[in-house]
Amino acid sequence: MTNLVIDGLRRTYGATVAVDRVDLEVAQGELVALLGPSGCGKTTTLRMVAGFVQPTAGRVLIGGTDVTQAPPYGRDTAMVFQGYALFPHMTVAENVGFGLEMRKIARPERETRITEALRLVRLDGYAERRISQLSGGQQQRVALARALVVNPGVFLLDEPLSNLDARLRAEVRVEIRALQQRLGLTTLFVTHDQEEALTMADRLVVMDRGRVRQIGSPEELYERPADIFVASFLGRCNILSGVLEAPGSFRAGGLLLPSAGERPRGPAALAVRPERIDIRPDGGCLPGRLTMVTYLGGMTEFHLETPAGPVLVTKPTPAQGDPLRALVAGDTVHLDWHNSFGRLLGIEPEGDLP
Repeated sequence: MTNLVIDGLRRTYGATVAVDRVDLEVAQGELVALLGPSGCGKTTTLRMVAGFVQPTAGRVLIGGTDVTQAPPYGRDTAMVFQGYALFPHMTVAENVGFGLEMRKIARPERETRITEALRLVRLDGYAERRISQLSGGQQQRVALARALVVNPGVFLLDEPLSNLDARLRAEVRVEIRALQQRLGLTTLFVTHDQEEALTMADRLVVMDRGRVRQIGSPEELYERPADIFVASFLGRCNILSGVLEAPGSFRAGGLLLPSAGERPRGPAALAVRPERIDIRPDGGCLPGRLTMVTYLGGMTEFHLETPAGPVLVTKPTPAQGDPLRALVAGDTVHLDWHNSFGRLLGIEPEGDLP
């Protein structure tokens, strides 16, 4: 059983704190995604686990063994880099077997394991091709095979899909997830793509400015974000500023709006996902004027100005004859949502972190 424990990991560069006190345990066979904007510390955290960056403080344990001071080749890990880092002068088989050769694995076993790794990533018959003869998706599979062939205890992925186009990225992420589950790989995955994280991970770690904001399942973080940053970063979200006058009484723009959650009375924010809001001709909690209607094929976006501020509503594109289909910019409507869909959040001082 190989698990990964990150204990109080910290990395500074002079006065700059790149990663600050990260604690995380990844269970055997679990895929955990580090998610956040550029510069949030997620890749530095991954590279400390891999051994390419030495922590300023904290520990990394793999399978119960402290590997904090061990070099990359002395850890039971394998990493897929953002740029794949393949050797263009080598064949596919030579690239995949490079790590085995460095580990002094005998040729017969090397060849067996290379064949199996290529089969796993659906590159049978490509062993003798040069990297320059492969598409971007095929090169990505070679990078995966090179990591898998060493049978790592912990599998590390650093934005491995960022160089692929949107269609191929969607296909390959399904393949990676299926492969990871089939092999039971303990996996730490870095991405800035929210959809990627939501569809692939068992748990998400949302980071900002070197700190962990929230850890939980995709559903938990999407439905119950801990703060405004998580609500805004993970998917699209309406954030309405106002005042909590009493439990269940959140006022914004002079109107009481449906809300759920416990907060101290005073200034607060209300997070409401666009797909949770209903549009009605009248009788809703929040009046609004449509400023733009955007057709996106299967979905339609409704942009509105309201007394509480701008609001976005997304709905499956209405069928012909549905009143929503006839709405145009300038129309006045009312918005409404169930109490449970209005998540009360605190308002953080500018530049502050929890």
